[in-house]
Amino acid sequence: MITHLSGTLVESLPTHIVLDVGGVGYHVLIPLSSYDKLPATGTQLKILTHLAIREDAHVLYGFMSAAERDLFRLLVNHVSGIGPKTALDVLSGTSVASFKACVVAGDVAALSRTKGIGKKTAERIVVELKDKVGIAAAWEAASTAHAPSAEDAKITDAVLALIALGYKQVDAHKAVKQAVAKTPDAAVESLVTAALKLLL
Repeated sequence: MITHLSGTLVESLPTHIVLDVGGVGYHVLIPLSSYDKLPATGTQLKILTHLAIREDAHVLYGFMSAAERDLFRLLVNHVSGIGPKTALDVLSGTSVASFKACVVAGDVAALSRTKGIGKKTAERIVVELKDKVGIAAAWEAASTAHAPSAEDAKITDAVLALIALGYKQVDAHKAVKQAVAKTPDAAVESLVTAALKLLL
């Protein structure tokens, strides 16, 4: 199992990176949450990885934090019907803290707004993850200590609103981030409006 890679960041896109490790270029799929934390290309990077072995390919998934990788593995290994692609969509559409808070609260509606997750899958996530011994209790304790900040919640809501309007997750996320940079104190509605102007 490849648990992490350290090398030079050659290419970075919202969906994947290419990392040069000793002259070998590794293609690593990443969620948007990790893309936001990447350094500039040409610099050194250590990224945590998960290797998925399929019949037709060995696919590397990369994460900038242990919390992201832990959640990815939890979804892939413990929730039936969720594969690596959907797990990446979950991490791209919401923060780890927000996701955990939704599971603890049994908030199926919020979970089903994430790309790739319908109502039935959201219900399955809540049931199957709450059943894992100690997970819900540990998350409950953590979510009160690390509740998503108001800004995180605002960004997530604005991105979800744009996705509902038919925009791609990557484009919506980028536009909302730009809107927040210009007016950090804007309400969700204002962020959506500002992001729409950037997308048009």
